[in-house]
Amino acid sequence: MIDDTGEARHPAVDAAVQAMANAAGLPPADQIAQYEAAYETLRETLATIDQA
Repeated sequence: MIDDTGEARHPAVDAAVQAMANAAGLPPADQIAQYEAAYETLRETLATIDQA
C-alpha cells in the first residue's frame, strides 16, 4: 500500500505501531502485553516479507 506521501505502508505494521502508541496511556502491567503483541506482529510480518 502507498500512502499520500508516496511511501510504502503495511497494514499490520501500522496496526502494531498504533497499538504501541495506544499502550502509552495504559497502566505499566497492561503496556507489557500490548508491547509483546506488537513485537510478535512485527516479527511475523518481517518474516513473511523476508520470504517474499
